[in-house]
Amino acid sequence: MKPIILLVDDHEDILDFVGEVLSEKYTVITATNGKEALDRLHEEAVHLVVSDVMMPVMDGFELCKIIKSTFDYTHIPVILLTAKNTLQSKIQGLELGADAYIEKPFSPEFLQVQIANLLANRSKIKEYFASSPLVHIKSMAYSKADELFLEKLNEVIYNNLEDAELDVEKLAKIMIMSKPTLYRKIKSISDLTPNELINITRLKRAAELLAEGSYKIYEIAEMVGYGSQTNFGRNFLKQFGMSPSDYQNMKQPKRK
Repeated sequence: MKPIILLVDDHEDILDFVGEVLSEKYTVITATNGKEALDRLHEEAVHLVVSDVMMPVMDGFELCKIIKSTFDYTHIPVILLTAKNTLQSKIQGLELGADAYIEKPFSPEFLQVQIANLLANRSKIKEYFASSPLVHIKSMAYSKADELFLEKLNEVIYNNLEDAELDVEKLAKIMIMSKPTLYRKIKSISDLTPNELINITRLKRAAELLAEGSYKIYEIAEMVGYGSQTNFGRNFLKQFGMSPSDYQNMKQPKRK
């Protein structure tokens, strides 16, 4: 599936032109002001927003402020487009949390590179988290709100690791969130389903315990919710590219 880009501008010709430029690589949806854009965000799982600043009803600054302060949207990158080239205008946009600021008139190629870089950087961070045993979940956060959410989520999973039946339903209940909201938030931040994230968190905790060297591998498997050491070993190898025993040997200093 192509990433979904929300393009916001009150000029139809701009929407048509930029939309056509981006449509080869992205699914483009449009809005003509900030208020309409918020409606589209509620309807679609948007990956990135490109918004003009000067618009009626709700301008780009206000839209950016709401996106970056709303739990469901804080993870979404925002690129602001503006004819204002004053330093104060740029500072205002960045202070509101904009991820990039492009002056009009702009090169379509430059906009494409900015979009691709923002999405690629986030993708790399997500992949690094998933494939690196000791990288903390909050490394994926792009706002304070997301960081707090991820820290709480990580704590809840850690506290329930021995529960082999831990799933999105139990997680949502503990987090006091609806299942759809929790699923959507985890998926948008990490590209993982809640169950995939739970499993990776189990394996990351196992990596910590393996590095400490205080427990046998079968004990660690049980401690992180695996009923089978074989299944644990297979999952660990698939996730991190080495077996639990190889990882433990690598982390433990060689004895004389």
